[in-house]
Amino acid sequence: MTINPVILSGGSGSRLWPLSREHYPKQLLCLIGEQTLLQQTVSRLNGMEDVADPLLVCNEEHRFLIAEQMRQLGKTPADIILEPVGRNTAPALTLAAFALYKKDPDALMLVMPADHIIQDVPGFHAAVQQAADLAARGRLVTFGIRPNAPETGYGYIRQGQGNEVAAFVEKPNAETARQYLASGEYLWNSGMFMLQVATWINELNRYEPVMLESCRSAYEQGQRDGVFYRANAQAFSSCQSNSIDYAVMEKTDKASVVALDAGWSDIGAWSSLWEASERDSQGNVVQGDVYLHETQNALLISQHRFLAAVGLDNIIVVETPDAVLVVHKDHAQNVKEVVNQLKRQKRSEYQTHRKVYRPWGYYEGIDAGQRFQVKRLMVHPGAVLSLQMHHHRAEHWIVVKGTARVTRGDEVFMLTENQSTYIPLGEKHRLENPGSIPLEIIEVQSGSYLGEDDIVRFEDRYNRLSP
Repeated sequence: MTINPVILSGGSGSRLWPLSREHYPKQLLCLIGEQTLLQQTVSRLNGMEDVADPLLVCNEEHRFLIAEQMRQLGKTPADIILEPVGRNTAPALTLAAFALYKKDPDALMLVMPADHIIQDVPGFHAAVQQAADLAARGRLVTFGIRPNAPETGYGYIRQGQGNEVAAFVEKPNAETARQYLASGEYLWNSGMFMLQVATWINELNRYEPVMLESCRSAYEQGQRDGVFYRANAQAFSSCQSNSIDYAVMEKTDKASVVALDAGWSDIGAWSSLWEASERDSQGNVVQGDVYLHETQNALLISQHRFLAAVGLDNIIVVETPDAVLVVHKDHAQNVKEVVNQLKRQKRSEYQTHRKVYRPWGYYEGIDAGQRFQVKRLMVHPGAVLSLQMHHHRAEHWIVVKGTARVTRGDEVFMLTENQSTYIPLGEKHRLENPGSIPLEIIEVQSGSYLGEDDIVRFEDRYNRLSP
């Protein structure tokens, strides 16, 4: 009985801003330990028998980052399915179900969000095996977390006889949450599931047939793109947005629950990260270059500069090169309001960091002013930027490390350290790293408009469209 991990990686993690951004969300970050949350999710099944390679469903924007993180793990995914737009968890799961249905309609899917922490891995393995036995008999199994506090940020599951689900309950208020905890009958709804492919498809057809057909069309009309599979954008965009719980689990008579007590956290806010992290004798969690004095129960993260905290209690401070967040721990759930404000103001800080990753490497902003900006580019060995041109800017490239092959109009030439070249406005150009070490370039842009959408691509190894 082979278990097929299905990892859903479409979230944006707005409550963990400023570390988590829309184009580099929390599942791609190392928040606890040396692996990212996504890598921990994949590695969590190491040591279990009869577990297939993971199938990932993700936002198209994150595809190269996810592929690189799998490469770092030495894992070859069964597939990486790309969602053209976000439509919540039920459609994402259904794309994966159709991918597996072709091979085996009775295949078991272990559905896991990519951004959870589980500290007791053997305990998790035992729960997975129990859930697999139930799912093989046609049950739709959810994992319920034994609560240790009256949390108001989670939905709850009321347990029935055996492994039956008596009811799914919405997020309660504080008093109701205390009653749930005291009763011992309720579990937190984890958002993890064990499902048989055919059972999921049949139940979705029973309750959401239009969604099922939209997902079927989106998958069947999709196209292979290297290691990725692109769902058809038009068909998937027409699909209703809905969660696994709302679409099926709260309606079906096949719902079962397996209780899990394994140090679980969804790291849904900075306060959750503080709770899940190892703390010092004063209750503090510290990352980076930080000095504390008479401070307790704090989470302090510094990525870019020296951070000092004096006389603080229950405070969260997160410093990045382009933003600083200061929030009381009791208000950590409200950080998403900062992100909403940034979106309304059309500022870039909700979307990207100062360092922006691309399939060929990354670029990092160094300085900017009226009609100019300066960036540092790192290009992986063997990587190639697109053949492109710009309508509104010229560029000056200076090699500081490695060797560059430059295409400029009809010319192709090499540059080594301390050499430079100029790319006039409107000139076709391309940058390559033919060497065996990373190529580092200082790029000075000048012109009337310096936005990233001023790119016309003519050729691109990574099949990216012009913005």
